[in-house]
Amino acid sequence: MAAIPRPEPAGPKIHRLGPRTRVCTPETKRPWVRLAKRGLRAVPPGLAPTSRVPMTRPPLPQFLVPVWFQGRRQLLSLPLLGLLACGPKPDLVVYCALDQVFSEELVRDYEKQSGLVVEALYDQEHQKTVGLVGQLIAESAHPRCDVFWNNEIVQTVRLARLGMLQPYDSPSAQDIPATFRDQDHLWTGFAARARIVIVNTELADPARIHDMQDLFDTYWQGKVGVARPLTGTTLTHAAAMYTSLGQERADAFWKRIASHQHEDPPPVHVVRSNGQSMTLVRSGELAAAYTDTDDFNVARLSGAPVVAVYPNQAAGPNGEEPLGTLLIPNTIAIMKGAPHLKEARAFVDWVLSAEIEERLAKARSAQIPVRPNVPRPDHVKSDFKIMQVDYNQVGAELAEHTKYLKALYLDR
Repeated sequence: MAAIPRPEPAGPKIHRLGPRTRVCTPETKRPWVRLAKRGLRAVPPGLAPTSRVPMTRPPLPQFLVPVWFQGRRQLLSLPLLGLLACGPKPDLVVYCALDQVFSEELVRDYEKQSGLVVEALYDQEHQKTVGLVGQLIAESAHPRCDVFWNNEIVQTVRLARLGMLQPYDSPSAQDIPATFRDQDHLWTGFAARARIVIVNTELADPARIHDMQDLFDTYWQGKVGVARPLTGTTLTHAAAMYTSLGQERADAFWKRIASHQHEDPPPVHVVRSNGQSMTLVRSGELAAAYTDTDDFNVARLSGAPVVAVYPNQAAGPNGEEPLGTLLIPNTIAIMKGAPHLKEARAFVDWVLSAEIEERLAKARSAQIPVRPNVPRPDHVKSDFKIMQVDYNQVGAELAEHTKYLKALYLDR
């Protein structure tokens, strides 16, 4: 079916963020950042960002680079150069998009168990996966990363389509359902999150929301939110909507939200991230918002008066089959040309074990095991209808839909 032509999105461009500068991005995490973790200076003398120009839209990545001219030529001292070069070389390099607060403990445990030196690069909340994927693509001619641990699936499929992943059929994945394994063994899914609506029960009735269309109900006007569909699981959710609902309905949904952002308040607030969505509901600034089950669990553990609504569980008004709640697994893959292939395979085997799925289920992130027999706490729900999604199709169409969504949301 041919794609429906999309007119240029109309309406005012809203600049809500104000002047911004950015210094540290995933791309800048190099020796000086590792030094900072050891108690040394995060930005050594003689290093500075290339610019600090105020911006009114999300800036392009900025890099920390040596500054050889600061009014006059200044050379980095030899002791500093030696300091930057010191330290053991990593035995394994992992790029990880799962929130650092949830994943770093596991990576460090593996480091202790294996005796390997593991260098892990984590993402940032507002970029969510996209920043790491961009870096992987930029490094593809000279790969530095061995293993990509993604907190979602669509960007992993994108890398597979670009020919950047290396096949590996891990023995640890044999009991993972085929739905979560690439047929060419390029990636494997595990430990999923569901896309849910977090509701503050002191401000709203959870029974009043059943699916995404309910966001437009007058009951919720000005009291609900969703993250910009440009990164992370919100982008995955948006892309899945296109394959499940079709381009016309998905376009209409996202355009309707974007076109009212100039109102005060807008009917549906567009916020920076899923984490911010959760925070605003927990604090009572919003009554409800779309987020993921891991963020919801953080709010639940804090004692906030919140519940999770699993959307699209009921049949439609004319008896239509319910669409189901989107389930988004973590994915793990070995990069083509990985410098440490043997170590990469061993790490993948460890991460894909049932023991790690159980740990992630019992941790604060409350990840949902994709194996039905893995033990899980009572608050990790698994008895809900799951949205059926062809992720290979989603990955194939991702670039086209992302371009349209950026035109709608990049300046909002």
